Amino acid sequence: MTTDIIEVNNFIVLIEQSNSDKEFVQKCEIDGDAVGFAFYGSGNVELEIKHNDQTKYLTNTTGLAISFFGNQKVGFAHKIAPEKPLQSISVFAKLKTIQNLPQTEKEIFEKQLPELVNPNAHFVKGPTLFMSLEMQLAVQKIFNTTYSGNTRLLFLKSQVNELLAHFFALLSEEKKMEQLTEKDKEKLFQAKDIVSTNYSKPPTITELSKLIGLNSNKLKKNFKELFGIPVYKFIHEERLNKAYELLCNSEKTVQEAAWDVGYESLSSFSNAFQKKFGSRPNEVRKQFLSNKS
Repeated sequence: MTTDIIEVNNFIVLIEQSNSDKEFVQKCEIDGDAVGFAFYGSGNVELEIKHNDQTKYLTNTTGLAISFFGNQKVGFAHKIAPEKPLQSISVFAKLKTIQNLPQTEKEIFEKQLPELVNPNAHFVKGPTLFMSLEMQLAVQKIFNTTYSGNTRLLFLKSQVNELLAHFFALLSEEKKMEQLTEKDKEKLFQAKDIVSTNYSKPPTITELSKLIGLNSNKLKKNFKELFGIPVYKFIHEERLNKAYELLCNSEKTVQEAAWDVGYESLSSFSNAFQKKFGSRPNEVRKQFLSNKS
């Protein structure tokens, strides 16, 4: 487990990475009243929350962004699944820090997260969102940067600020989606699960609409509104994320990784991979092999 701790505008930021063949538990405590955010670039993680002799569990996975309020009476523990590399970015803003922000920034917290800024318990769960493409790219840039020293710190600060801005923008859009029925939302999440599982050979929009019982036009429109990304763009991102995981954590060659995620053209795969991650797949593969040796 590796953890970087930096400070951004008096917010504490934890950048965590882990990969283990056994279940791993990482504990964390909050010093004082704070609003927290966690962005999961990869992994399958169970977050254990203990307070007032109660224990709650939140399951978080690749692509999720969560928010919450907690204080020193709450204990947090990340239970990291084996063979599921964790990449997470956690941001903690103390309530007194939020109160001292410039008025325009303070109002964003107060209007968008009133239940967290004015909590009624030691732990309060806030909105959970599926990250937009821009947020996913910001997370990947954080973990893939080759900058060092003060240049790296400056870069990380810019990306964390970008993540928070995207989170609030996406939250604002989510509130506009409240007119969607819970039944329709369930169908859209079902659609996301189907394409997440079948990213290498995904169903067509027509086939997917039949599987979930939602007409094609509504599926395309509401999927983008709910998740911030079109269906096929989501599949594209899932393919590349899986390919990155295969190149870093398996014996697959670049060609095999491309085939596994549904690419027939190696050049198309390499170009798409570089556009998303900033490196060619063979460079990522070489880095993995050098670290292994």
